[in-house]
Amino acid sequence: MKVTVVGCGRLGGEVSYRLFQRGHAVTVIDNIAAAFNNLPPDFEGRTIEGDALNQDVLRRAGIEATDAVAAVTNSDALNIVTAIVASRVYHIPSVVARNYDPQVRPLYESADIQVISSTSWGAQRIEEMLYHGEIRTVFSAGNGEVEVYEFTLPEAWEGKTLGMLLPEEGCAAVALTRGGKSKLPTRETALKAGDVLHLSATFEGVEAVRARCNMMQGEG
Repeated sequence: MKVTVVGCGRLGGEVSYRLFQRGHAVTVIDNIAAAFNNLPPDFEGRTIEGDALNQDVLRRAGIEATDAVAAVTNSDALNIVTAIVASRVYHIPSVVARNYDPQVRPLYESADIQVISSTSWGAQRIEEMLYHGEIRTVFSAGNGEVEVYEFTLPEAWEGKTLGMLLPEEGCAAVALTRGGKSKLPTRETALKAGDVLHLSATFEGVEAVRARCNMMQGEG
């Protein structure tokens, strides 16, 4: 795969190197030559100094033959415009942009840009890890709006049904594993202590599950 990475800060350098290590042809664009020092010495991709919105720079980067573009500078304005140009002008099939300031993330979403907000995502992960370690995240979609959680059912849930655990909205059971064998459960499925449950949920949905778990353990 041919990938163009716009921005060679710490994030851009890390993304570029990871892609290079996996055998992809990587071209990195940055308007500051010193930024390429963020790339490890054994990086063998191309580096181009210049403005990513300059057509000559994009042509030198081989934008017409690029399969994917990652716009990861610390400027939301540059990332948004770069992503729009890549997808709508050059018809690049895979475009991802970095959101630097969470307050402007709706601008990316309104333009239908695949966006990663490390600040929003990281803040949510830290919040969850600080006070809810018993239900852990195993997969995150988008910027954490929906995630897959895993936890082992305590003894208080022995004989209870899945429907007693799940709220009506914001949460759905993905799989229940018992004795090493998984199945797709329903709300009528009877639970056993030690069952490993995977749930797909919003933050509000998993908070409701946690509240019900705490209530059940309190009653026990």
